[in-house]
Amino acid sequence: MSENSASANNSKRESMSRFSQKKKTPKKITPSYLHNSGLYYLERYASSSGNFREVMLRKVRKSCAFHQDQDYEACTALVDELIDKFKRVGLLDDSVYVKNKIISLRRSGKSAKAIQIYLRGKNVPLDTIKEALDQFDHEHFETPNDAEYQAAITFARKKRIGPFRKDKEKDIQKELGRLARAGFSYDTSRRVLENDTEDF
Repeated sequence: MSENSASANNSKRESMSRFSQKKKTPKKITPSYLHNSGLYYLERYASSSGNFREVMLRKVRKSCAFHQDQDYEACTALVDELIDKFKRVGLLDDSVYVKNKIISLRRSGKSAKAIQIYLRGKNVPLDTIKEALDQFDHEHFETPNDAEYQAAITFARKKRIGPFRKDKEKDIQKELGRLARAGFSYDTSRRVLENDTEDF
């Protein structure tokens, strides 16, 4: 065997060894394990209680599939107890989470529809989203339509379309399509595209 072939085989074995080391055996579900795992997750990510529950339940499903002596329902109950505990001490607060996300998403040029889709994906109830979004829009803009318009302006600026396009040739239908896919209404989209950069 050549020196190059031997080196390649050694490298392959080392890579496989690293892969097998990464594939750890799921730990058994205990209150302390869930507590520590949950804290570690929340240190890295902001989360709604619904999203946090799904993250923890993925761990439960993985663990129960490996440790078949565990009772899935009992493990699920432990997750719900942890969520109640984290809510009591303020580690999970859906109202704060939703409010902060709406601020961030509006400022980044997201439409109300896009915000709803994103937060529903985080297991936030639709009523909670709509209430927080309405409150934010009324506090920061004259009307909800104005909130959508300002978000659409931000979107157009980031995508360099409408009044922010660099090339002289324009394709209104294509740009309308991009705004529509981002969740903006036809009226809001037309209003943005019909403006000049001098207006901003």
